[in-house]
Amino acid sequence: MVSINRECKSDKEREKIISVASTITDISNISESQSFPLEVDLQVDLEQQTKFYGTFSDCMELYAPAETVANYLNNHSEWFSRCAQPMKVKPLGENGYEIIIGRFGAFNYDVEPKIGLELLPPQEGVYRIRTIPIPDYQPPGYDVDYRASLQLVESENEDNTAQLTPKTRVEWQLYLTVYVEFPNFIKRLPKSLIQTTGDRLLNQIVRQVSRRLTRKVQEDFHQSLGIPFSHKSKKA
Repeated sequence: MVSINRECKSDKEREKIISVASTITDISNISESQSFPLEVDLQVDLEQQTKFYGTFSDCMELYAPAETVANYLNNHSEWFSRCAQPMKVKPLGENGYEIIIGRFGAFNYDVEPKIGLELLPPQEGVYRIRTIPIPDYQPPGYDVDYRASLQLVESENEDNTAQLTPKTRVEWQLYLTVYVEFPNFIKRLPKSLIQTTGDRLLNQIVRQVSRRLTRKVQEDFHQSLGIPFSHKSKKA
């Protein structure tokens, strides 16, 4: 099991928290123009699946009142597909999206996960995201259970002119479970090695996707409101 709990940290600090095994495919060079076909076509066998799961939490700071941030989040059809790039995103119903995450793998076994996510309207100030089925699509050899919650916490931030301005922290927590049916050549490896490598790969995927999405949402939010914003980070 992977479990990460942390305050808002710099990218440098995050790199110290998480180390990724060298056996895992490097996904840092995925470009927006790349398209990766799924190389292995498997039918899921519930009794043969390996389970990987983790709990993750982090936050994103936006320099505006919570009400302004809430209005932006509620209008996700205007920004989500754009900010999610280079992931491929298609609308799915009123609040849902079909998302191709990218290509990931280890031990010469690659998979290109595609999931459906629904961004639910807030209830008592809490936003939730959950997995939903994609019509006419059967995941080849894997299944994903994604459950996330977000809360807005408003505070005051002292700017360069020593004035107090509103700041909102979007605090999120994610419970993620992935079931994978591996081909026989993977099953011959020690179970402990498969479990450790899979957990680290799951960790890497969440880290990279969340970091990139956070940066793009921050940039898009502040640009849409004409609010100056500087975010120095490593390229995701």
